[in-house]
Amino acid sequence: MALNEQALLAALQTVVDPNTGNDFVSTKALKNLQISGDDVAFEVELGYPAKSQMPELRRLLIAAARSVPGVGNVSVNLSSKIIAHAAQRGVALLPQVKNIIAVASGKGGVGKSTTAVNMALALAAEGARVGLLDADIYGPSQPMMMGIEGRPESDDGQTMEPLENHGVQVMSIGFLVNQDEAMIWRGPMATQALEQLLRQTNWKDLDYLIVDMPPGTGDIQLTLSQRVPMTGAVIVTTPQDIALLDARKGIKMFEKVGVPILGVVENMAVHVCTQCGHVEHIFGADGGKKMAAEYAMDYLGALPLNMQIRLQADSGMPTVIADPEGEIAKLYKSVARQVAVKVAAKAKDFSSKFPSIKISKDT
Repeated sequence: MALNEQALLAALQTVVDPNTGNDFVSTKALKNLQISGDDVAFEVELGYPAKSQMPELRRLLIAAARSVPGVGNVSVNLSSKIIAHAAQRGVALLPQVKNIIAVASGKGGVGKSTTAVNMALALAAEGARVGLLDADIYGPSQPMMMGIEGRPESDDGQTMEPLENHGVQVMSIGFLVNQDEAMIWRGPMATQALEQLLRQTNWKDLDYLIVDMPPGTGDIQLTLSQRVPMTGAVIVTTPQDIALLDARKGIKMFEKVGVPILGVVENMAVHVCTQCGHVEHIFGADGGKKMAAEYAMDYLGALPLNMQIRLQADSGMPTVIADPEGEIAKLYKSVARQVAVKVAAKAKDFSSKFPSIKISKDT
């Protein structure tokens, strides 16, 4: 009996993407369906990195195909294809960088840098090509967190090669100055240095560039938000009322410059005593969740106040690398996956399709 393509597609449509809630047939993620006798072959292309989820997705798709009478061998090719998505209007994308995600906070000390580094490492672990730009000029912490020492090399005297560790390309002002040297710079000078770090680094075919923003909503943050082609921003806060007050200002800043907020991460949400297991909400409970609901934004998750996170980051082995199968690493991976899925749902960038118009005296 010849296999019916429609029956096969109907069966495959029952498999739902756990990250988007959509099936792979109606979203056209399922491609190149081929039927040869009782053999079936097809491809599924995801718009986000999902290396850890692919074995289970493959199993579900094969089981769905085999539920159709007459199906013999089933071959599934699962892959991820991450494309460039639109940034703010009028801001051109960077070469070799598909998507730029800002990780920001309204004030310092809420765990923004720790969240940024673990998010970058989680995306890399899922199979994406990831870069990390330490934009915190006055307090660069990524060299220490990523366990990187040394200075960037330059082959042409104009551009710099990013340093790399744990599969992530990194650039920071911390690589260019001594560790105990204070950056006593005015706003325009710091902003110019930051733009140079961003544009004069030879990023190598990045799917995502995570930008660890300086805390607050000052001159540097505003200039970055207006000049850097950002796909979206993630806001990090603690549940504390004072932190939420400042986080709201950060949200408003991104709204004014046309950068979409991808979601809110609530850090230091709960503390579990290592001695007795007592659970305590030191900075308050559900403040970040309530703020996300108030602004109709996605709540990406809550992270605990845990000594291991601090110890691992200080040692240059952040949680996602130090304990990849641990509960906290799973929380960071969940945040990163939600961000990648939200980026994949955004409008594609078509700026490269338009011809560049040049006017000369000869025309």
